[in-house]
Amino acid sequence: MNITNLEKSIFNSLYDGVLIADCDFIVRYVNPAYTRITAMSSEEIVGRVLSEVRPGSRLPNVIKTGNKLLRIPRKVNDSEYIVNMVPIVEEDKVVGGISILNEITEIYKLTEELNKSNIIIKKLEKQVNSMKRAKYSFDDIICVDINSEEVKKLSKKAAKSESNVLITGESGTGKELYANAIHAYSNRQNGPFVAVNCATFDANLLESELFGYEEGAFTGAKKGGKIGLFELANGGTLFLDELSEMNYGLQAKLLRVLQESNIRRIGGLKEVNIDVRIIAATNKSLEKMIEENKFRKDLYYRIAIFPINIPPLRNRREDIKILIEKFMNEVANKIKRSIEISEDAVNILYNYDWPGNIRELKNSIEFASNMTDDYIIKPEHLPKIIQSEGIKKNIIKLKHLEEVIKDAEISEIKKAMITYGDTVQGKKKAAEALGISLATLYNKLK
Repeated sequence: MNITNLEKSIFNSLYDGVLIADCDFIVRYVNPAYTRITAMSSEEIVGRVLSEVRPGSRLPNVIKTGNKLLRIPRKVNDSEYIVNMVPIVEEDKVVGGISILNEITEIYKLTEELNKSNIIIKKLEKQVNSMKRAKYSFDDIICVDINSEEVKKLSKKAAKSESNVLITGESGTGKELYANAIHAYSNRQNGPFVAVNCATFDANLLESELFGYEEGAFTGAKKGGKIGLFELANGGTLFLDELSEMNYGLQAKLLRVLQESNIRRIGGLKEVNIDVRIIAATNKSLEKMIEENKFRKDLYYRIAIFPINIPPLRNRREDIKILIEKFMNEVANKIKRSIEISEDAVNILYNYDWPGNIRELKNSIEFASNMTDDYIIKPEHLPKIIQSEGIKKNIIKLKHLEEVIKDAEISEIKKAMITYGDTVQGKKKAAEALGISLATLYNKLK
């Protein structure tokens, strides 16, 4: 049985191992892949009887019987493989046999790596999906004022439509909160919610963020390109905060997206169909900006199909007290203890005009909680600007100095008693800390 040079060249190029034996079970040929898999050299195998060099081989039975054996598992050292053995027949006579080894150890390794990769990919998908979910719902919007209730009711109607929404209102009124809630209440709630603040990017950078780009589209473009926020928000909602800050030229491209429902990456030729609902927000008057040629009228009518205006906190004062309670609870959870607020402090907060709206109220409560020593917020713990307004409106009455001194003494004595205790020994230590005699302390306690 002769093996031609062409046949050798073909066998040598195969990744699978090949062994050929004649009818006397003498090995006539092995290819490089066979020696690699079995960790034996060709000199150790070729020309020798198969049973000597490959104990347990079933190829001799194949040669004797003329019956092929397929998918036989074998393992040598750490190498696992599958063997297919078939007889070589010439003129109806078996003249030898051939073994083909398919190594599976590397397949196991690849499968293991693939499984690890799939686990990492699933974790990343969960992280990305959580990042793209709405953070708030309508349950997070706390309100009792009739004006606020009307806005909440209107927003729920907007959520159930597919129309684009424009949310307007002063800074700090909760426009992003409403945008999240509208998405979470909509039919797109299981889709992504992607938010971008138009004021944080210049025109070119915002364009690349929104539309993405192809590799080599511009200097500094990432290898492989980048997906844009429109594609990322496909099937869900794209929230454009501070829309008024968008460049006039980019507004035209946004208009085209809303008209055509497709985008093209920067530097790309392919049109990508998208299904995205727009919720936009601004604290500026877009109508005035249209008059000043700073905002496109045609874009305005595409965006403001469902306009929602959130009134400032001063125009929905009935919400103030319930918001104070909410923020007090948040502070208590943060510091892990209860905290109270005096009626005088609540009255001052209720009558303040809140130019910074809800955000300013929340910050004021947190500030005051840090200023108090006995965990009771009083007027003097509030930010100075709020105290000043309280004095102007005659809500905070100026005290006689004698009364101020008396209040200060009471406060310090209370702190000393909490610190050292109500025992005789504790009172002695308290008096010493306060710099007064024990008799004076007893008189003041009375």
